This record gives sequence, C-alpha cells and structure tokens, in this order.
Amino acid sequence: MSLIKYDPFRELKSLQDEMNRLFMTSLPRGFSEEEMASGGWSPSVDIYESENEIVLEAELPGMKREDFEVSIENNVITLKGERTFEKKEEGDNYHRVERSYGSFTRSFSLPRTVSADETTADFKNGILRVSLPKKEEAKARKIEVAGEDAEPKAIDTEAKASNA
Repeated sequence: MSLIKYDPFRELKSLQDEMNRLFMTSLPRGFSEEEMASGGWSPSVDIYESENEIVLEAELPGMKREDFEVSIENNVITLKGERTFEKKEEGDNYHRVERSYGSFTRSFSLPRTVSADETTADFKNGILRVSLPKKEEAKARKIEVAGEDAEPKAIDTEAKASNA
C-alpha cells in the first residue's frame, strides 16, 4: 500500500484550473479588458502589401457608410464607428443574440513610405477597402552598376525610407 502525501491546496488549485478553463472557453479571444467592460467589439481587419500600395480591408457587416469614418493623422490610420442593434418589431422575442454591437475604434501605424494624400477607400458588401499608395522613392528601381572589366549591369534594389 502506497502513502499519498496530503496537500491542503490541491482542491483549491483544481478549482482555480476549472475556473480558468471555464472563462477561457466561453469568452471570445482577442478582447481586451476595456472592451469586455464596455461591451465593445472590433471588426476584423486584414492588412497586406503589394509592390505599389498597402491595403487595409475591414469587415463591417450590416453597417452603412454613415456608421463609420476613416481618418489618417500623424502616420496613423483610424477606423471608428458604431454598429447598433435594431429591434425590428415590438413583438419580436429574441432567443439568442450572438452578433456584437456597440462602438469601436481601430488604429494602425503606417510606415513613412505611404502617401496619405493619395489614399482611396471603397465600401462594398460590408467590406471596407482602403488603398494607401507608396511614395515613389519607396518603390524598387534599377541602378546601373559599372565595373572595370565589363559593361554596365542593371541590378534590382529596393530603396527604403529612413525612419528618422
């Protein structure tokens, strides 16, 4: 017969583990404490880069153009707005509401290689697409390289804007 050492905190630790598991599985991931307290939500955003531009795409389902705004200030692009819950009729009796509602603000730092003056935005089918063109000096260009024993050769190089 083996002896088991008594641990007075074993049950308390087990309870703590269960509570942590309960909260981690039932709450959506990605919410900050501030968002959970205010009931806010954040639209999903994809940001990608091509040779000539940086593109931000945000999902804003069920929203109209008047419900949000986009601004750029000091190399920071900000998307803010509010999605409101609209009850259709007085007699409606909702059994479950899973979609998030409330105000939101998303801000992203932009590199200095972006030309904010030429930014365009388009909103179709609940997707906001903001195109941020790159400045000419940030685009790749060819530079001729001459050598002692050969004719000049072109190589590709990418100019990087300084972060100073």
